[in-house]
Amino acid sequence: MIAVQTPKSRPLTLAARTASDLMTGRVVSIEQDAPLHQAVATLVDRGFSAAPVIDAAGRPVGVLSMSDVLVHDRNTIAHSRPVPEYYLRSDLAGRVGETADRFQVEIADRTPVRDLMTPVIFSVRPDTPARQVVEEMLQLRVHRLFVIDADGVLVGVVSMSDVLRQLLN
Repeated sequence: MIAVQTPKSRPLTLAARTASDLMTGRVVSIEQDAPLHQAVATLVDRGFSAAPVIDAAGRPVGVLSMSDVLVHDRNTIAHSRPVPEYYLRSDLAGRVGETADRFQVEIADRTPVRDLMTPVIFSVRPDTPARQVVEEMLQLRVHRLFVIDADGVLVGVVSMSDVLRQLLN
């Protein structure tokens, strides 16, 4: 057995002092009246597991997570409309000759986001001490806290990734 000596690791310390030091600005949000299919596209295209839901004034009113979407999908039963038996194959041909078996019609879920979001926002102020931010995330068992200014406007988000990134700096 060969013993390999490695340099002693330095302790991890959180260099950030406040929530504003930890947070990511320019938060991608979803409007509460947006249809579900649009919200899902936003989450998937950006690689997010959740996003804040805002009202017309830009104030957060909830959070839409992929878990919310999965629960909604599991509880929603969708049946396609059968083609009436009295249609002939020639009736299904389009004007340019495309037949019905060469494409599929997708029925997009137009349920508004406000109907399936979690109507709770866990938030902190920008001047909240970084230690308190981490403690709240652990206590609440959440992966992110939203940063809200004195007017109630969303200014950032602190995710577990943001905290870990600060530990490595």
